[in-house]
Amino acid sequence: MFEQGEPDVVAGINYWSSQSADYDGVLGGFGTGSLPRIDALGSRQFTLYLLPEISTVPSAVQPLCKPAIDRRTRALDVGAGVGRVTSDVLLHLFSDVVLAEPVESFILEAVARGRRSENDTLESAEDADPFTPWRGIKEKTKSVTFIQATLQSLDPSHPRRSGKYLGRVGYQNTSNDDSENQPAAIPEDMDSGFDVIWCQWCLGHLSDPDLVSFLRRCQPALRNPTNGFIIVKENTCSDTPDGGPRSHFDEEDSSITRSDMAFKQVFRDAGLRVVHEQVQEGFPAGLYVVKMYALQ
Repeated sequence: MFEQGEPDVVAGINYWSSQSADYDGVLGGFGTGSLPRIDALGSRQFTLYLLPEISTVPSAVQPLCKPAIDRRTRALDVGAGVGRVTSDVLLHLFSDVVLAEPVESFILEAVARGRRSENDTLESAEDADPFTPWRGIKEKTKSVTFIQATLQSLDPSHPRRSGKYLGRVGYQNTSNDDSENQPAAIPEDMDSGFDVIWCQWCLGHLSDPDLVSFLRRCQPALRNPTNGFIIVKENTCSDTPDGGPRSHFDEEDSSITRSDMAFKQVFRDAGLRVVHEQVQEGFPAGLYVVKMYALQ
């Protein structure tokens, strides 16, 4: 099934550590064009199709009899880079986001962007991409919590135990429990589960067994098994000529690109079902087909 090799976590982190900590770096040179805006719009629309009740403005997807949401909504952004999806997708829709990223330069940049949003400071002259303050952070109506962790080690049910806690911006819900050698003021809601677990352009750094294991850990972290979703948004290569699964290994960044059938085989092996899928439209010609899958 694999062409050549399989991902190596250290090699992958070393590759991404050599890239610039901005949209251009995390998007392979496509950070300053239309791709980020089109991508974020497609992601928000896909999420609202699944969870129309979280729409904050009148829209065609909003239920006529909107059920009351009497709790804060939560999302987990894994392999989150500098916080692009958190900023441009998840904070538009959810109350609280936990951002998990293994590459130190990326997550430190994400923390810096969160702090600047909280303090309402302008972008510096060195910024390579336009900076828009993160929604709801200055007002403390929304929050982002930062965890430095690999996908191989991340347990979505207990993110605070999975890596290095780097703080929180915006809305605060904390205690002084530092019993696990973490900094004081750990958010009390860290282990309270998620409405959506967002996985985008990062799962190629997991082998099939590691990806199956990760997805199995995600499932119990969903607050509502019938109305919570693991969302996978990834590049896909073509299936084999007879329609079978295929995965292509990239030596440069030590990652694999899976075909549609390869992803679906992994999902089945993890005990998950695809409840909705969609191709992301509007990207520049010549790129891999990008598919979104909603899993339960």
